[in-house]
Amino acid sequence: MTGTLVVAVAAVLLAAGCSSHRGTTSSSTNPGGTTATTASSASAQTFGTLASPCGPGNASGATDLGVTDSAIHIGYGDDRGFSQEPGLDQEMGDAVTALIKWCNDQGGILGRKIVGDDYDAAITQVNTVMQQACKTDFMMVGQGFALDEAAESTRLGCNLVTVPGFTVGPDVANAPEMYQAVPNPVDYLPASVYYEVAKLFPQAISSFDVLHTTLASATEVSYAKDVQAAAAAGWKQTNCGVTINYYGEPSYTPFAQKFQACGVKIIYNNLGPGPVLFGMLQANFSLGVKPIYVMETNDYTSQMSSWNTNGIGNSIYVRDAFVPLEEADINPAVAKYLSLVKATGGKVSQLGEQAASSFLLWATEAKACGSNLTRQCMVNDLSKVHQWTGGGLHAQTDPGNNIGPSCGMLLKLTGTTFSQAYPATRGQFDCNPEYQFKVPQSAWGTTLNSDRIATKFLSANVIKPQ
Repeated sequence: MTGTLVVAVAAVLLAAGCSSHRGTTSSSTNPGGTTATTASSASAQTFGTLASPCGPGNASGATDLGVTDSAIHIGYGDDRGFSQEPGLDQEMGDAVTALIKWCNDQGGILGRKIVGDDYDAAITQVNTVMQQACKTDFMMVGQGFALDEAAESTRLGCNLVTVPGFTVGPDVANAPEMYQAVPNPVDYLPASVYYEVAKLFPQAISSFDVLHTTLASATEVSYAKDVQAAAAAGWKQTNCGVTINYYGEPSYTPFAQKFQACGVKIIYNNLGPGPVLFGMLQANFSLGVKPIYVMETNDYTSQMSSWNTNGIGNSIYVRDAFVPLEEADINPAVAKYLSLVKATGGKVSQLGEQAASSFLLWATEAKACGSNLTRQCMVNDLSKVHQWTGGGLHAQTDPGNNIGPSCGMLLKLTGTTFSQAYPATRGQFDCNPEYQFKVPQSAWGTTLNSDRIATKFLSANVIKPQ
């Protein structure tokens, strides 16, 4: 979801004298957005290093669909109702629920209370969800839907601007009317994980393979990019010919036997935790296949760590561009996230942090729009945010230009505990410009125009920055 995720605006040139807001060079603006926000007093609410965008005020007007004098309706959600993986990405919805309460407890956005519509797409119901959101919501915020591509025509058809927690489909990852806190575009890939694994295990990178699944639209496009980025870092692929059913197999032993026969040393995976992944790991272990597993951050969850009581997953390494939850003692933003979500009885994970950061990005720019709270204003302002850390939740990104982080770290699972494995200093990121891997066009999975916008669902009616 997301380069950092499950596996991730507007097109056209602007008015004369303006440049594309999706260029590859970031410009310098205030870290929280285009308008600096300062605390009004020493007791003002904060989220890590970010002054709270929430509080009382006198914003008014029914300025757009879902906006009234007193309320702002937003949609959000996840795939928690997916029968094969109950609770899938629930942490994302839980994070937005908690932050809505936090914001409303302060007075909302300049006095307008936030009304959240929490949607369960259950993987296959994403277009139904989007059709409903088109009728009621001002924007979609912090959501994570594995089959987001299936609803993209609907979303753009009603100009439902979005600040998602993650994107998956290639036409969503570079979509118009889309900005995310931690971008995952098709043409650039945060590649720190491949270089970091190479430093830790220089011998193992001579033979790696991918755990393929039948969910081609969501996983295989992402894998194509990952394989090329890994090659740039010196990894050599051994094609073991393993493709498992995304919805489960009666036995995983035949697939484990293929991994055993080809002598794989590293297996790269972007499946989330659940019966399918656990079944594959157990089958490998039973046959004595004990590779290094390199995984996406959707596996950095309590579901994964609590499963590992027998140590089968002790060679799991997870890529990350966020400060780990285990380091809340040294990071105020992480501590804030944990306290807010736990106070509402929600589940926490790094995917939840992604949703939280996207909510904060949305709220910051919604405050800047004030009584002119329209989708046009949001697109205008979001397109100008070029430095964003979610108050310190993650490495710096460039939402306005749709460029992810050039920094990362590796987490390791040992028993039921995740800990930072690289770099060695807790809370420190490993940064290098070469970690921003430029993906060859053959692996994009879509067509982009000169502004790096996916053209499949692009029309003359999309909202463009002004």
